[in-house]
Amino acid sequence: MADPKKEFDWFDKPASRKLLWWVLWISCGITVVAELFIHRHPHFEIDGWFNFYSILGFVGCTTMILIAKGLGVYLKRSEDYYGEPDEDTPSNDIDGNAS
Repeated sequence: MADPKKEFDWFDKPASRKLLWWVLWISCGITVVAELFIHRHPHFEIDGWFNFYSILGFVGCTTMILIAKGLGVYLKRSEDYYGEPDEDTPSNDIDGNAS
């Protein structure tokens, strides 16, 4: 049987992680530099600010993460939420007859 972790081995290598970080930082740098040369036509004053959409994306993602963490605390259930495994266990037969 094939190793199920085998397909994710590339992401576990430190060299691959370093390469992904470099790609991320270079692509972010390219978009910031491109902002200097692109003439935009803003509808409002605020979206004409330098790097507005990058900041908006960062703030939006941060807000979603914080809301998700808050929901996780609110929706979390205790380990025994469904009861103990021994109490009221259903029978093996679909009709309720013990076999």
